[in-house]
Amino acid sequence: MRYMAYDRPVLRRTPGLVFWRLLGSGRGSSTSLAADLRRWALFAVWREEDDLDRFLATSPMSARWRSEATESWHVRLTPLASRGRWDGVEPFGTLPEGGRGAGAGGTGGPTGPSGVPGPAATPDPAGARSPAGTAGTAGPGGPVAVLTRASVRPSRLVPFYRSVPEVDRLLAEQDGRLASVGIGEWPLARQGTFSLWRDEAAMRAFAHRGRAHRQVIGRTRAERWYSEDLFARFAPYASEGTWDGADPLA
Repeated sequence: MRYMAYDRPVLRRTPGLVFWRLLGSGRGSSTSLAADLRRWALFAVWREEDDLDRFLATSPMSARWRSEATESWHVRLTPLASRGRWDGVEPFGTLPEGGRGAGAGGTGGPTGPSGVPGPAATPDPAGARSPAGTAGTAGPGGPVAVLTRASVRPSRLVPFYRSVPEVDRLLAEQDGRLASVGIGEWPLARQGTFSLWRDEAAMRAFAHRGRAHRQVIGRTRAERWYSEDLFARFAPYASEGTWDGADPLA
């Protein structure tokens, strides 16, 4: 836990690191209040892939992940669409035409490229060179990664957390979900999700067809649950390591 504070100055000085967030996680695939104090993540956006490779090869952070983690997983992602801001910033800059605002609605729970050129999300960050891992399919019909994050207004924390159990249940039962995890920057108020899907059709089926999920999305807008939120969709193109015993993109 102490490295959530100690690693910040290191990341601020890392060449080529455009945007980053250190994140805690929920237990299992849950987005509830239950935290897993042994599982942490780095979400990072890199200027060039060489900057990421240099970080993984030379950074003391990456070396510590390899030596101290009982399990780690690392994914490299290409951003396809992004809507919203994270602390007032658009982490992925200007995407190709159709990329901004083209994503489907997320849970408002929250997680881009982490340890990745562009974005990378890393539940239990790993320091691994992608060619040694699994090459993803970054085209139509291939796997899709989704990051959602939100700053929940203090007056809306109760309805937000009351909505979580039913959405969690639907997420766990959804056909085509490969993996998911709740993430957070701060306890309670800055929450998110990172999820992997078999393809875009499976992701959209969860986002739009589940009645409970649609109702929650409607309430977040009508009742202004969030002071800020972001939804981003990615194509995974490489992964390494294991997440709960397996690589979900293998």
